Amino acid sequence: MNGDKSSKMVIDEDLHSRQLAVYGREAMKRMASSAVLISGANGLGVEIAKNAILAGLRSVVIHDKKAVQLSDLSAQFYLTPEDIGKNRAEACKDKLQELNTAVAVKASTTDLTDEFLKLFEVVVLTDSSLEEAKRVDNFCHASGISFIWAKTHGVFSAVFTDFGPSFTVIDVNGEEPLTGIVASITSGTVPLVTCVEDERLQFQDGQTVTFSEVEGMTQLNNHRPIKVKNCKAHSFELDLDTSRFEEYQRGGIVVQCKEPKTLKFSPLTEALQQPGEFLMSDFAKFDRPPTLHVGFQAMEAFQAEHGRPPRPADASDAEQVLQLAKSINAALPESVHGELGEGVLRALAHCGGAELNPMAAMLGGVVGQEVVKAISGKFHPIHQWFYFDSMESLPELDKLPAEEFAPLGSRYDAQVGVFGRSLQVKLAGLKLFLVGAGALGCEFIKNFAMMGIACPDAGAEGGSVTVTDDDTIEKSNLSRQFLFRDWDIG
Repeated sequence: MNGDKSSKMVIDEDLHSRQLAVYGREAMKRMASSAVLISGANGLGVEIAKNAILAGLRSVVIHDKKAVQLSDLSAQFYLTPEDIGKNRAEACKDKLQELNTAVAVKASTTDLTDEFLKLFEVVVLTDSSLEEAKRVDNFCHASGISFIWAKTHGVFSAVFTDFGPSFTVIDVNGEEPLTGIVASITSGTVPLVTCVEDERLQFQDGQTVTFSEVEGMTQLNNHRPIKVKNCKAHSFELDLDTSRFEEYQRGGIVVQCKEPKTLKFSPLTEALQQPGEFLMSDFAKFDRPPTLHVGFQAMEAFQAEHGRPPRPADASDAEQVLQLAKSINAALPESVHGELGEGVLRALAHCGGAELNPMAAMLGGVVGQEVVKAISGKFHPIHQWFYFDSMESLPELDKLPAEEFAPLGSRYDAQVGVFGRSLQVKLAGLKLFLVGAGALGCEFIKNFAMMGIACPDAGAEGGSVTVTDDDTIEKSNLSRQFLFRDWDIG
């Protein structure tokens, strides 16, 4: 879509040196000519926007129609108490712009019309209803626009991707192509290639290779990619008749051809009924994704019916979510529906109205990578569902009184609603020592503050966070360490 534009792009190599090494120049140029819409300026939305802006896209539009509320301060790190009542996107736009002045960052409160959506290569929704997500995705799927829908409920999260009916992954894994040094090549209908025994070959049957620097059998040097078979540690056969080629003399380099891969994505409406294979994050929770696939739909149904999420530690709300999940599960095709984890669904309902900064930060990194994959074609994208949870972090809900999860009227109420008041007080009194304020260190500092660690207003005195780092800030740091600016260099 942006071939003409990207060919003229100049990449700031001092700023993006590490990204260039990972993605390559052509992928970086595609990113620098692409526009992305992120609808939902909540904690997850601003994390995705932060990562997309640091990556060096041409423009990022942060979209939202909601006004800032106290609850937004639990996860959205660019909002302050003074922003309450302002539009969420407009309140954080200027701070997002500071991350990278080369990226055009805009705030929008318009309707998500077809004409508006046409302006973007990627559309991300983080705070939209299921019905709105279906509508937007149907348009994106038909228009060649990559679509991502992502949500968090406390310690539970979900990502759906739809990159269209035919999406080409240029480089599946980003690894350097396999190579070998040729020792001999036989002539015949099934020629055998033997390589020097310094290293084991890692070619696999069905892969294709090209040759260079071959002396004698020079026809191989300019030949199209050739399929290999019967691959061994130091030899393989070619699916090529070389009986009429010149005799092999010496030398030669053989290099694996990295084949592009074409993926077919289903629109959200279809993928809800036929989700396919879930991307696993924890094989100890093999049965978790099917339950969460139904559970997240049940949460959407509860929100649509009541106009609010389930309340924490509310047995009645949890029971309604459970019954909705059973109904949704029963309506799925027989090959899809399975046994639901009732304890998981009740915990999901408990977390329903909470957005936690650490979960937003984690999922924001995942979705930020999917945005880059959609634009660059580098690395295999999520295809199409990814569910993640940290349910083991929850307290034993049935052993704590409901009052433990009651709101305090503070910015930490979302966290209190998930983990309880006692843990919030404990976090406020912690003494932490952080070694390193680099890319990870910056994220930890932000997360610690948002969680209320060592914050007296969270309920305890005496906590502290001490940070040490003996390095100095360089320009290349600015593309990944979001707390630093141009004027901090040196």
